[in-house]
Amino acid sequence: MANSFGKTSRLALTAARRREKTVLADVSFTAPFTIMHPFPGPWDAITVMAQTASAGIMAGDCQEHAITLEDGARLVYTSQAYEKIHKMAGGSASRHIAIRQGPDTFLDYQPLPTIPFKDSAFTNTVDVDLAGPSSQFVMREVLCCGRAARGERFAYRYYRNRIIVTRGDRLIYRDNTRFDPVRMDMEGYGLYEGYSHQGNLLLFGLPRTNDDWLAQARDLIDGWTDVTGGATRTAYGDVVIRVLGNQGQTLDALFDAILAI
Repeated sequence: MANSFGKTSRLALTAARRREKTVLADVSFTAPFTIMHPFPGPWDAITVMAQTASAGIMAGDCQEHAITLEDGARLVYTSQAYEKIHKMAGGSASRHIAIRQGPDTFLDYQPLPTIPFKDSAFTNTVDVDLAGPSSQFVMREVLCCGRAARGERFAYRYYRNRIIVTRGDRLIYRDNTRFDPVRMDMEGYGLYEGYSHQGNLLLFGLPRTNDDWLAQARDLIDGWTDVTGGATRTAYGDVVIRVLGNQGQTLDALFDAILAI
């Protein structure tokens, strides 16, 4: 099925450090995308909010996002609303996100939760290239079970999400999520286990995430109301946190608390 706009929809931005401040050095986009004027964010960063004139992702949509941070830039990237993947009579939709970070950069990539509607089919790919150990990258993502109040709990056709992170020329993280509710027991053990939301928090290159910090993060998860999950260190010293809950706001608040440790 052809893209509704007749071509790939693109959003690209480059953040750079100028006179001790992060600025957007370059921005380009095509329909239905635009961005809000940047505003001050935490961690000495600027916050960029992506906006879209579309009601959500439709069958045939093909999107490409490119986020580049030049040396020293610090950026928080978020979205304006929950992302809705609409019902598809046929076909599917896809998006590719390419993130490139130079030395001494910081990116907190935190789009709002995703809601896959009944019969939707979506493939998302995230490629992250970190220049080296001084490139700090944080990624949050929350996937809902669907529109549960409308009886669409795990009623989507499939949701696929692949994340690849490299540091220099070395692959340091790869996650390939493939949810197919027709063939998989999404409510069962090892998947959602009766919860409605799954959240992931990835932290790469953050020097404060030592063993004491990791223990505090685990204690925070264990003590948080209406969630279950865990935190682990990767082979290259980075941290991956995965939690289950019943509200997107609950998982976002937990992630905020973990990052505030």
